[in-house]
Amino acid sequence: MTITNDTQRADLIEGGKRLAAVLAALRANVAPGVTTEALDDLAEQLIRDGGDEPCFLGYTPEGSNRPYPATLCVSINDEVVHGIPNESPKTLKEGDIVGLDLGLAHNGVIVDAAITVPVGNVTEETKELLRATEAALAAGIAAALPGKHVGDISAAIQKEIEDAGFKVVKELGGHGVGERVHEEPFIPNYGRAGDGELLTEGMVLALEPISTAGKATVILTPDGYTYRTKDGSRSAHFEHTILIEKGGARVVTAQ
Repeated sequence: MTITNDTQRADLIEGGKRLAAVLAALRANVAPGVTTEALDDLAEQLIRDGGDEPCFLGYTPEGSNRPYPATLCVSINDEVVHGIPNESPKTLKEGDIVGLDLGLAHNGVIVDAAITVPVGNVTEETKELLRATEAALAAGIAAALPGKHVGDISAAIQKEIEDAGFKVVKELGGHGVGERVHEEPFIPNYGRAGDGELLTEGMVLALEPISTAGKATVILTPDGYTYRTKDGSRSAHFEHTILIEKGGARVVTAQ
């Protein structure tokens, strides 16, 4: 999406604030003994109570053979992205990490964000994985300037993750957002500065670094949505929706 008027801009910013508030509430509810289905139910309730629509529920991405059956994606430990929380619900355990990926539509404008949250106490390596992946998101956002290119974002994300000793998942990445859940351009989490589409004012993008503590090879599970690391290593995922402005990127889903 490219913002073309003040109404779109206001709806984007308001939607981002609302999504950030829902994700903050979900983070606060992550604890040992909580089920993935309970988190999904809470996400849908909070979105609808605000007068908005969950935009993952019933959405069929390109290449999928069925609509996504939940409001929230919940991915635990070696689950990389798109874990389904309500078909075979899981219970969070001490030491897990859980990715929470969520989108909503406010007055028809879609925003998308994700966090990875520790469940109780986690290992030092896991803490560093989360720190590095969140830092990679910040680096990608800092590189998202008008006149730069998608490759500048990609290179910044890749450097942050790899410098910390982790791997980038190359099959998955960020994307345009706003009118639909997934729009062009695709934003890889690896690449070369200066390559790719030109960044211009008004572009709305979802940046989402995805990293692993082991090898970066991922597999799609039989449910058709959940990706896992092939070697069983842990994975982290952080995401913000941003608006490219003259002075840089505005993070609309910041908490």
